[in-house]
Amino acid sequence: MRVRAVMLRILRQLRHDKRTVALMIIAPIFVLTLMYFIFGVSNYHPKIGVINAPLSFVNKLEDKEAEVTRYSEGGAYVAIRDGKLDAIVDFQAGVPKIQFEGSDPNKSKGALQLIQGALMPATQSGNFDTKYLYGYEDMTLFDNFGPILIGFFVFFFVFLISGVSFLGERNTGTLERILATPLRRWELVIGYTLGYGAFTIVQSAIIAWYSITVLNIMMIGSFFLVLVITFLTAMVGLTIGTFVSAYADNELQMVQFIPVIVIPQIFFSGLFDLSTMSPALQALAKFMPLYYVADALRNIMVKGKGWEFIWFDVLILSLICVFFIFANVIALKKHRKI
Repeated sequence: MRVRAVMLRILRQLRHDKRTVALMIIAPIFVLTLMYFIFGVSNYHPKIGVINAPLSFVNKLEDKEAEVTRYSEGGAYVAIRDGKLDAIVDFQAGVPKIQFEGSDPNKSKGALQLIQGALMPATQSGNFDTKYLYGYEDMTLFDNFGPILIGFFVFFFVFLISGVSFLGERNTGTLERILATPLRRWELVIGYTLGYGAFTIVQSAIIAWYSITVLNIMMIGSFFLVLVITFLTAMVGLTIGTFVSAYADNELQMVQFIPVIVIPQIFFSGLFDLSTMSPALQALAKFMPLYYVADALRNIMVKGKGWEFIWFDVLILSLICVFFIFANVIALKKHRKI
């Protein structure tokens, strides 16, 4: 009977906690649906530019489902710098010279296998003249994914800790006592953001330094720009985490928001090739903060790019922070109507 009483008590709690029940059912369905569309896509077809290539070589590449485009020499190298090509095959006096974009080792290896297969019947040696615009021949997957993982873990832990911390202040009555003072809502939000923001500067510096120095993740560009992006990432996680915590009643509900808010960030951050996804999913990726974080960190760390290539990512991340600061001010209305 006592066991039955405990069981009925739990069921009654769940019946009244409609948000928890909804998240327990809807969140797994949402994540599984995303995985279906992401992992159910067709295989990636390498994009290869050719210069002065014989028709037989082009036909062999196309038979292997490569996307082949003929270029003039200048046009091909502009296209590969813009990320539109995975490789260029330039036939100089009949001898193939291959240059890979190189920032994604999987794409480079896939393009190399297709090119080798198309060239081998005519070229007995497999030693082709190859160069890499970014990265290097033995670049590891961790070098490629490292910038994304740095951004993700900074975002995730700041999101979780700040949300739970803000929720704790609410549940202990601290927030209500603060709001009972003449302090305005926007002053509370800005103060809380700056307080955690000071800590995230230290956090971002330590994580970036450890990843680059100790784990030896590939780093070509400016360490200062890496710090700027990781700090903005932490601020995005902070403002989103505090906003979400305003709509959670306990720590369990805060954790339940992770499948809805954090996990989709992984799918659209660049760990999975966005170009093979449907146009609708590619458009959805533009609404994910980690999409811009990963783009900026890859440009800096793998490609050695400067401010002119990441300013748009910085702008978007800054606007997200400002938006959620205002959203936090509005969310506090449910705790004080003035």
